[in-house]
Amino acid sequence: MSTAITFSEYGPPEVLRLTEVTPPEPGPGQVRIRVRAASVNPIDMKNRSGLMAKVAPAHFPVTPGLDAAGVVDAAGEGADAVVGDHVLGAAVGGSYSEYALLERPVAKPEELSWEVAASLVTVGQTAHRVLRQLGVQAGQTLLVHGAAGSVGVIAVQLAVGRGITVIGTAAERDVERVTGLGATAVRYGDGWVDRVKAAAPGEVDFVFDASGAGVLADSAALTGDAAKVITIADMAAQQHGVRFSTGSADRGGEYLPELVQLAAAGKLSVPIWRTYPLSEAAQAHADLEAHRNRGKAVLLP
Repeated sequence: MSTAITFSEYGPPEVLRLTEVTPPEPGPGQVRIRVRAASVNPIDMKNRSGLMAKVAPAHFPVTPGLDAAGVVDAAGEGADAVVGDHVLGAAVGGSYSEYALLERPVAKPEELSWEVAASLVTVGQTAHRVLRQLGVQAGQTLLVHGAAGSVGVIAVQLAVGRGITVIGTAAERDVERVTGLGATAVRYGDGWVDRVKAAAPGEVDFVFDASGAGVLADSAALTGDAAKVITIADMAAQQHGVRFSTGSADRGGEYLPELVQLAAAGKLSVPIWRTYPLSEAAQAHADLEAHRNRGKAVLLP
């Protein structure tokens, strides 16, 4: 037997409980890892609270968590890793656990800490996917809303690395941080449109909304075309003619090897705010819901 965090009803962070479970067995192409780190993502809290119940109803009990890094301790037929390998990837059936299953494990370089390795999966692939969907090219200007958030930070770095001019909206306390990533930071809130226009070298070509802060109408007006705006956080996207990008395609891990190599080479940083023991998963959720974090929260089983 082993332990995992589970919830058997929708509700506040307190519904998360440390539970005794049977370790999962890897199927064909899967590996089971002894989890060394599991990152906490906003979608975990939406699933736990019931906000996603209409889209993806839970089959209780649920072990939350999308991302994990750890050491392979069992491998199914045709798996891409062997026992003893250090790997990371998207978890099948939850990652808030001592043991988790990965379908497409990616080797973890020594240069990456367990915390960074686990934290790179969802936020990194989300940022990569949206930049690809937008089709933004070197020499163009991209506005990133929520540039200091976990996805925004990655999007800024990837875009800057590709020769894209980036303007990022952020809280006053995060302006210096966003500037340090190579973007032009502007304070969000009332008047943000004028501040962006003043900061932009010309037209704003594309907008990546990672904030969900009700900025879609003005963003579409800023680019002159709602098709040039993508959000990952604002459920009102459709009424503004804006694309809402979801992460279902990322489960294949198409972009993860590239992201891992960039991070290992020091060309991509993933800020880690705090680590928690697995038993304190409820506190991690409470802290993120209260917006106390400035970077990723990571569980250490």
